[in-house]
Amino acid sequence: MLTTADNPPVNRTRLGIALCLLSMLIFASQDGITKLLIRDLPAAQLVMMRYWVFVLLALVLAWRQGGLRVAARSSHRGFQILRSLLGVIELALFALALRYLGLAETHALYAVFPLLAIALAVIFLRERVSRRQIVAAVIGFAGTLVILRPGAAAFDLAGLIPLAAALCFAVFNVLSRKIGGTDSFATNTLYMGVVGAMASSGFGLANWVEPSPVQWSLIGVLCVTGVSAQLLLIQSLKYAEASTLQPFNYSLLVFATLVGVFAFAEVPDRWVVGGSIMVVLGGMLAFKSGKR
Repeated sequence: MLTTADNPPVNRTRLGIALCLLSMLIFASQDGITKLLIRDLPAAQLVMMRYWVFVLLALVLAWRQGGLRVAARSSHRGFQILRSLLGVIELALFALALRYLGLAETHALYAVFPLLAIALAVIFLRERVSRRQIVAAVIGFAGTLVILRPGAAAFDLAGLIPLAAALCFAVFNVLSRKIGGTDSFATNTLYMGVVGAMASSGFGLANWVEPSPVQWSLIGVLCVTGVSAQLLLIQSLKYAEASTLQPFNYSLLVFATLVGVFAFAEVPDRWVVGGSIMVVLGGMLAFKSGKR
């Protein structure tokens, strides 16, 4: 890390945090655009169009880091394909959830994925879990039940959609850790792009609905901001450690709630607010215990 007078560590860390927060704001705005588009366009079509842009980025990255042949070599090809397919399913499920649920509720339920990832890592990667992580998982699970209110008149089966998306992303993360020690970033990105584009195109083209000029514009913004947010998040890690940035990733829930309030007049009830706080606290507690 640079320690010169012009680039003191504290300033670099602040820049990293600022970039992380900006990326979270863009992600939340993207979800607002997706919520508008998903009213009239199939989820498969939106996922396909986003992957068309992503695969171009993946091909450019592979070409710049040794070529396609080098990037295509993987020690875990089966896991790479499975991981890529889970990425497609997760994105489609999240978009579908936005059709039926508010932004705050969707993100609050989806935010349990770090706790699910811990449980899966214990089962499949044989990682040890601390007592604090167990408590964190209980708190997060209780928060999820508060939001869903199973057995109550307000229970909505649509609430299970973001939970399914969170489970897919949790498995995605566990597989990423499994293959991360051998496969390069370019390899991971290439498989995600190519497999994702191929898988999503089959469903997207079969369910194609011609977008209006306004919808085409929103789709263009969605694709461009998707790449921009990812690049900002990657850039933030150059200035601050992941352990420093992790708490700020939960700002996505705050930004998504604000977008829901101002763009869609969605006011989360006390159950969603209370459950969200519990889910975030559980995630923060699990992360802190994981650092020890």
